[in-house]
Amino acid sequence: MKVVAFKRELQGTGASRRLRNSGQTPGIIYGGTEPAVNIALDHNALFHALKKEAFHSSILDMEIDGSVQKVLLRDFQMHAFKQLVLHADFQRVDANKPLHVKVALHFENAEVSPAVKLHSATISHVANEIEISCLPADLPEFIAVDLSKMDVGQSVHASELKLPKGVTLVTHGSDATIATSSVPAGAVSAEAAKE
Repeated sequence: MKVVAFKRELQGTGASRRLRNSGQTPGIIYGGTEPAVNIALDHNALFHALKKEAFHSSILDMEIDGSVQKVLLRDFQMHAFKQLVLHADFQRVDANKPLHVKVALHFENAEVSPAVKLHSATISHVANEIEISCLPADLPEFIAVDLSKMDVGQSVHASELKLPKGVTLVTHGSDATIATSSVPAGAVSAEAAKE
């Protein structure tokens, strides 16, 4: 994905407000061996790009004044109630250094799992993203979680995920729960009443 940005010289609250009023969003690029660079991005293009999941977990080609740098979206701030991006942070990416980044989880095959099909259970997604470490070239857009073998009372843990080649899980001492299945209380009493 390509992003076009412009260097900005003026800093501060007033300068940022004027930038936003002119349809641009202030941002910053940091990391690597070069100093941090203040940038301005087209607000509408950035706003629509942020709606795409791939934009959050892909290496982006950031073009500034004709030169292209590889960057990763690290953070962004939205207005409390307006559809307005207030600020965006990007980190430079070195192709030879591993990244620590959070990637979205996609839950698949829940409807064919024994928990749902046989017992009308509810599968709860405990986590929607997971922290991984990999080289920029191996960065996945998302990680699939297969729920097809899940039964009532079982849960899926981070250690059970099938990770793409070159990707390792960043655990903080515990095997995090990703999804759980349980039969709703009303369904249990209905089954008991039938018996």
